[in-house]
Amino acid sequence: MNEALLRSLTPSVLGILVRRGADFAAAEDAVQDALVEAVRVWPADPPRDPKGWLVTVAWRKFLDQTRADASRRRREDLVDEEPAPGAAPASDDTLQLYFLCAHPSLTPSSAVALTLRAVGGLTTRQIAQAYLVPEATMAQRISRAKRTVSGVRFDRPGDVATVLRVLYLVFNEGYSGDVDLAAEAIRLTRQLAAAIDHPEVAGLLALMLLHHARRAARTAPDGSLVPLAEQDRGRWDTGAIAEGVGILQAALSRDRLGEFQAQAAIAALHADAPRAEETDWVQIVEWYDELARLTDNPVVRLNRAVAVGEADGPRAGLAALARLDDSLPRYTAVAAYLHERDGDLATAARLYAEAAHKAPDLAERGHLTRQAARLNARRSH
Repeated sequence: MNEALLRSLTPSVLGILVRRGADFAAAEDAVQDALVEAVRVWPADPPRDPKGWLVTVAWRKFLDQTRADASRRRREDLVDEEPAPGAAPASDDTLQLYFLCAHPSLTPSSAVALTLRAVGGLTTRQIAQAYLVPEATMAQRISRAKRTVSGVRFDRPGDVATVLRVLYLVFNEGYSGDVDLAAEAIRLTRQLAAAIDHPEVAGLLALMLLHHARRAARTAPDGSLVPLAEQDRGRWDTGAIAEGVGILQAALSRDRLGEFQAQAAIAALHADAPRAEETDWVQIVEWYDELARLTDNPVVRLNRAVAVGEADGPRAGLAALARLDDSLPRYTAVAAYLHERDGDLATAARLYAEAAHKAPDLAERGHLTRQAARLNARRSH
């Protein structure tokens, strides 16, 4: 069973059902039922037209659901609209579906969560981690969003800012390696940049390209994480870096700074350094100041503390860190790194071990555990 094929077809099939009159929540349920049926049937009897098969089965599942509803007259009308047998349209509806999910009846945060779950293919746990909230809280938010749009016709698409937020989070989840969605997010952002002349769309595309350029160097052959300072910069994609920098420069020249442009500027400064020791940390701190002003995001301030530690010394970084909430994700890992830079190996080793227990995935947990072991070995000699 080709799970990647099913995942790639899901947004388009969902979009077709919505355009044919299905409300979003019922359409999503029908598509999920069709996917389950595909997993059961396809191994023994693969269809010649997978997308057309999914559209037909999902529509029939939707009709089965609506027949159990009270609106019988409308249900009979929908029966007449069943897609004719044959190949499904070849158009890519994914980006349009992102806009449709960002419906004006939803708050931006609810629209993002719903789109990530229904179109992006992320789990509730992954979305909750991205929003720094408990999984149960995010599950309730998604359920409320589905109820809000249930029965609503998606004829008023949402705004660009919400769609950008969704694409950004999808890219981040894909870039983490847990779900391979990064290339898809870049593809959709390219489509959006071609359709909309907006500096923040360009800024997001530049940010994605600059981060994606480093992807090959982020892991060792055994799958372990390689910190930015230790990466083989010869493995970075110089073509993607050049493209990202060019897009960013054009966006910044319009003097309409936004958070994605600021993040891309930080990524560009990292990409511009031939060696880690040549990184312009002073400029990076200045860009983090701009980013904090634009977003007031505690994670931005956490990353700023690292940059301050590089620019002004580890004690300055620890002072910046002390002003933040120590419950922030990766707070303990940052504290460990700054204490190591300050020469306090015992405290750093203890904090690395503590951070490993809090790590959100196995790769990060393994990296932090190795850091603790490395420092403990140095202390024992």
